[in-house]
Amino acid sequence: MKPLAKQGKLSRPGPVVLIIMDGMGIGSGDGGDAFHLANTPVYDNLMKTSMHCVLKAHGTAVGLPSDDDMGNSEVGHNALGAGRVFAQGAKLVSAAIESGDIFRTDLWKKLLHGPAAGDAALHFIGLLSDGNVHSHIDHLVKMIDRCGESGVKKLRVHPLLDGRDVPETSSPIYIEKLETCLNRHRDRGLDYRIASGGGRMITTMDRYEADWSIVKRGWEAHVLGTARPFRSAMEAIETFRAEEAGISDQYLPAFTIVDDNGPVGPIRDGDSVIYFNFRGDRAIEISKAFESDSFDHFDRVKRPDVLYAGMMQYDGDLKIPANYLVSPPAIDRTISEYLARSGCRQYALSETQKFGHVTYFWNGNRSGKFDDEKETYEEIPSDRIEFNLKPWMKAAEITDSMIRALKGSGFGFLRLNYPNGDMVGHTGDLPASIIAAETVDLCMGRLLKTVKETGGVAVITADHGNLDEMYEKDKKGNIQVDKKTGEPKKKTSHSLNPVPFIIYDPEFKGEYRLSKQAESAGLGNVAATLLKLMDFDPPEDYMPAVIEFC
Repeated sequence: MKPLAKQGKLSRPGPVVLIIMDGMGIGSGDGGDAFHLANTPVYDNLMKTSMHCVLKAHGTAVGLPSDDDMGNSEVGHNALGAGRVFAQGAKLVSAAIESGDIFRTDLWKKLLHGPAAGDAALHFIGLLSDGNVHSHIDHLVKMIDRCGESGVKKLRVHPLLDGRDVPETSSPIYIEKLETCLNRHRDRGLDYRIASGGGRMITTMDRYEADWSIVKRGWEAHVLGTARPFRSAMEAIETFRAEEAGISDQYLPAFTIVDDNGPVGPIRDGDSVIYFNFRGDRAIEISKAFESDSFDHFDRVKRPDVLYAGMMQYDGDLKIPANYLVSPPAIDRTISEYLARSGCRQYALSETQKFGHVTYFWNGNRSGKFDDEKETYEEIPSDRIEFNLKPWMKAAEITDSMIRALKGSGFGFLRLNYPNGDMVGHTGDLPASIIAAETVDLCMGRLLKTVKETGGVAVITADHGNLDEMYEKDKKGNIQVDKKTGEPKKKTSHSLNPVPFIIYDPEFKGEYRLSKQAESAGLGNVAATLLKLMDFDPPEDYMPAVIEFC
């Protein structure tokens, strides 16, 4: 890889700073738009005084199968960092299943061998919804059906309940669809059952090692069969809801399904296990629990000797997991790699919940740095608390650290992620989400003062929308109302809204303007724009910048 060439068209004494307001899109401005309802004087002034446009952040613009698919932080940061758009997990897995390629692999055949012989069980663990961010229930159903056709005699599913990328209490819809699938095979004499589960923010799906107790609860439910016992998944859901009014699916406790003989599907020696999520961040830790010989994050009690596979390889550098069914997108030559090869010092910052997004996903699903001497990463530990209870999260600490980095370390490019809009927006709590947006705005105001003092340029954008649409809407865009309560139905998933793109350049003297590309740009156009602002020529195959020199 050759170093980038200098353009000689723009010179600023300070660095370029990328501010990612995670989950803060441009909504309709109605009563469910927390971003609009929030008091955001800094953002409002930027929109009046700075060069800006809007970017597409969902669907095909970020490599997803269709424009009905909401964007997410993984694909958003992939596009931001890569400067190009790659076919993403959802699209790759759907294609592999539809073509049948996944079922012709040697790994698939090995996974089915013991269960088809009647000597073992095949287990599926993963997020049960059609959110298409981490997984899709249709993928699971089609794989179960293929198992039935292939003679697998014993199959167990360990569904993780969503309520985050889909409506917050929609889990019965997906449980019913899953049970219908399993019943179809039970009617043929096959032993197909749900074995355990739990809400995704409580059970199994931790990320960035924020809270290993989440994975421990999943291990106890799926492997040991020692979570709270119930006769069915629906009984578990209904019981938990009766015990805590208003609880979202994502926070439902872990459970184990039992019959008269005890747990119906603990994972045992000789079994096969497929983790059917395609997205990596919330899949790595449970994969380590199954695969690691040296493991000290919690007492596994026992580690069954199983053939474990992920839907995809979740970390290509660390080879996690060792076995996977579909190859992930091969993302190369990210902006950070180019900058490292060109001698530019870089700084990446967030709190734990989004630290991997400004590092791992930003770098094309790559762990580690391109150049230890030229790159500095800083992670601020996130609080272990439901995010609507402390919607300011670690925004102040992130801002403090970025100001220190700006003032004294000679970085040429700095990037940060404020997680508030996404993490609080996912709770469905409108008042807390308003506070989250106001917190980011307040902190951004402090940061921009330092950008100006150091002679730098700030680029402000988001990776997708979320808190800009806190209520469910019908196809006409009308807010849906709960017939029982008369209240608007909460929305906890991402929106399909575009995101802002703002260039804050205090020393701007008319050197550049928005290009025609800005009219239809997406997140993939950001990298080339950043490079131009740093006076580098972007690579020829990068998506075009949204600015052009006058």
